Amino acid sequence: MIPRVNERAIAAHEPLGDALARPVSTDEGLTEHTVVAYWPGMDFYTLDDEQATWTSAQWAGHLDDPLIEHPFAASPYEDRRAIFHLGVRLHPDDRDLTGAQWAEVAHRLARAAGIEIPGNENGCRWIAVQAQPRRLDVIANLIRLDGTWQQQPADLLRRLSDEASRIEQDLHLLPVRTPPEPRIAARPAPTASAPLATVLSQLADEQSGPLATVRGLVEHAAHRIALQPGATGRDTAHALELIAHRLYRIQQDLDATATRLTAPPLVTAAPSPVRHTAHRSL
Repeated sequence: MIPRVNERAIAAHEPLGDALARPVSTDEGLTEHTVVAYWPGMDFYTLDDEQATWTSAQWAGHLDDPLIEHPFAASPYEDRRAIFHLGVRLHPDDRDLTGAQWAEVAHRLARAAGIEIPGNENGCRWIAVQAQPRRLDVIANLIRLDGTWQQQPADLLRRLSDEASRIEQDLHLLPVRTPPEPRIAARPAPTASAPLATVLSQLADEQSGPLATVRGLVEHAAHRIALQPGATGRDTAHALELIAHRLYRIQQDLDATATRLTAPPLVTAAPSPVRHTAHRSL
């Protein structure tokens, strides 16, 4: 499985057309066999919708809406290119995945990309499109429902690559062989903070860390309780989702702290000596 992050776009029509391998249309409906996954809040938009199937143009408009609703929202670099497009391809000899498996892949990659945060009700709009053989496209708007810009992990490509490798193992897919990384001639000397940073990174690890394990159990419990009838079940599920969200924030804080501990120290320039000028008497 090979992930690829495309250049961000100003609108969703072009990325969606690329995912479909045909132009976006106001006539063509996209069924659940094509749009295999989407952001959790999507259910609120389709619950009372009499139209069973949305066209590709409607899906693109749904992704573009935050750009219209929040005209002053911009990235830290003051640009408005908010449409994130991630594509993944399977190995040519891989088996075909079922719709449920493609949906699982989409949600896991969305989390790795930072566009789906458990328990966050004001997150990003995103959809996953499976329209071409052995290919999945995840398209998101980085402007959140509250008008803020969704920051993605600094090591986005590494996180996506690591998650793709784990998906290959879990779904028994063919691994992608990558050439070995070149050796670095000189490495910085380890600091006293390096062991502590390692411990914090292990605690914050999204897949094997203890906090991620606890969060996964909480999310699973929330999902099971939400299926029970009655308002009590929904309220309890919502409370568990908020707990999962807090655990995720703790993971992010620990990861950021570990990064700061391993960052090279800042070198400050020595102050320039003060020169005293002798004044001659008149």
